[in-house]
Amino acid sequence: MAGFDFTAAIRVRFHDTDAQGIAHNSNYLVWFEVARVEYLERYAGGYQTLRDQGYESLVLESYVRFLQPARFDDRLLVHTYVAEMRGARWRFDYRITRGEETIAEGWTMHATVDAETFRPTRNPAWLVESILSVQSGAPPSSRSSPS
Repeated sequence: MAGFDFTAAIRVRFHDTDAQGIAHNSNYLVWFEVARVEYLERYAGGYQTLRDQGYESLVLESYVRFLQPARFDDRLLVHTYVAEMRGARWRFDYRITRGEETIAEGWTMHATVDAETFRPTRNPAWLVESILSVQSGAPPSSRSSPS
């Protein structure tokens, strides 16, 4: 999907649905998280790498706009990119599609904090460089990783 750097595949489980077979609205934030964690694994060494370096990433805000319902056994794609990254904050944008149809879109805003004090701290340079290389279309072999 144009403008999105990463796509994660989701299959709507029976457990995700209500009595009418429609996915509960809370699942969309879970699907955003699945895509976000997979994105970080592919482009920045994984969320655990961030934690191993002494950082945590806390969700500050989230937003979902529902356009069409997802139903049991739908095959969905969660398209993801980092829309903003400055200081201690960063924002992921998402678009969920079923085939060619967009069924939801949204974003999550995060704060990078020191893992011990939980005080905000600037995004580490290696993370910013990794994300910016994705956004600029640099090949994976030239992306930065933590030392």
